[in-house]
Amino acid sequence: MVYSTNPDFSFECDEEETTETLPKGQQKLRVSIERKNRGGKTVTLVHGFVGTDDDLKDLGKFLKNKCGVGGAVKDGEILIQGEFKERIIELLRHEGYSNTK
Repeated sequence: MVYSTNPDFSFECDEEETTETLPKGQQKLRVSIERKNRGGKTVTLVHGFVGTDDDLKDLGKFLKNKCGVGGAVKDGEILIQGEFKERIIELLRHEGYSNTK
């Protein structure tokens, strides 16, 4: 908040930028497998999603449900417990995420 004695001063509120979710066909999702810093456990990472956090959480919930495993959505990435790279790529392409590697 800024205080000013200038009578012509107008306060402008900087609103947070809301990221709109790109259509499924325009998403450039990347699927990889990671073992580092996980205590020897293997996780499958999905990154590159452009959109709201709620849409990312919904996609993470969908993938965890279809793979039958646990996971998390953190820092704009979806973490799926286990090695499910091929299955996740197949599920994403079936859902319409055509630009998935």
